[in-house]
Amino acid sequence: MRIAVINGPNLNLLGSREPEIYGSGRWETCEQDLKRQFPNVDFFFHQSNVEGELINLLHQYGIPGPNQADGIVLNAGGYSHTSVAIADAVAAIAVPVIGVHISNVYKREPERHMELIAKSSTGGIFGLGMEVYTLAVQWFLLRKK
Repeated sequence: MRIAVINGPNLNLLGSREPEIYGSGRWETCEQDLKRQFPNVDFFFHQSNVEGELINLLHQYGIPGPNQADGIVLNAGGYSHTSVAIADAVAAIAVPVIGVHISNVYKREPERHMELIAKSSTGGIFGLGMEVYTLAVQWFLLRKK
């Protein structure tokens, strides 16, 4: 199974950015944990603060071809609430996308309550810390059985 994990803006700062909201775990540790928990999964990890790069990654892994993944875990960060372009990219690809958020966006500022990508995503997981990534991968594995 091939799973792309795509992280959006400011997620490169995990571990130091607002630990009271996002925890103190570093992204590198999460990557290592996922590889250890799921040794039979080929992971493709990416992070970008640039909207267009995230769209290119969704196309790369979501459109039939040599790079197509079986699933995409997408934490679009703040773009989840603002980017029609990323929402359109999710809608345009055939690969299932699970949207994730480390924090519970519905307990935060009202502008974070609107999820533009949710309409075209297969599902979403939020508010459970870094475990959202593990749970999303588990869903893909259960779906494949």
